[in-house]
Amino acid sequence: TGAISSLQRQLEIQESQLRRTKSEKEMLQKKLREQENQLQALSTKFCSLREEQKDAEMMVVIEKENCSLRQVVTEQESKLAEQKQLISELQGTVSQLRAEVLTSRHHIHTQQRAQEAIQSQAETLQHRELQARVALECISSRFERYRSKIIQATFSTAGSKPPQAEVTDEEVLEAMQKIINERMEFHQMLKQKGIK
Repeated sequence: TGAISSLQRQLEIQESQLRRTKSEKEMLQKKLREQENQLQALSTKFCSLREEQKDAEMMVVIEKENCSLRQVVTEQESKLAEQKQLISELQGTVSQLRAEVLTSRHHIHTQQRAQEAIQSQAETLQHRELQARVALECISSRFERYRSKIIQATFSTAGSKPPQAEVTDEEVLEAMQKIINERMEFHQMLKQKGIK
């Protein structure tokens, strides 16, 4: 009985220790869950902070990139303005050159028409010159024949000596004047004598 009682007391002590242990275990589990919850919250908060930090760093990077892009855009806009001004100047130059080309074409066309008119006039003058030369040759031929007949008639009269060399126009005129004077003197003499 004593052994049983001793065992029962030990059993009660063990059970009491077991209950305390269970209670401590539950408390420890509760604390562990709370700590896990706190750790989870801290982890979540830390992750959130890290995300925010990453976002902040990303925003800084993005802001830097935006600043760089703004600078590039400003430079590109400046270059674009220069290109537009250059294009405007080139368009003005092209318009001026086109106007000069049109003016030059008009002048060339006018000069071509004037040249054609001058060429036509030159051809007409050449044709007239040819006609004049033909007419001159014909007149010269007739004049030579007429002069030859005059010389022949002048120096074939009685008392005239035939020319020994080429006779000039002055010599022919002098011979004709002499014949005329002689005829006038002869006519005057006949008139004085009363002979018709």
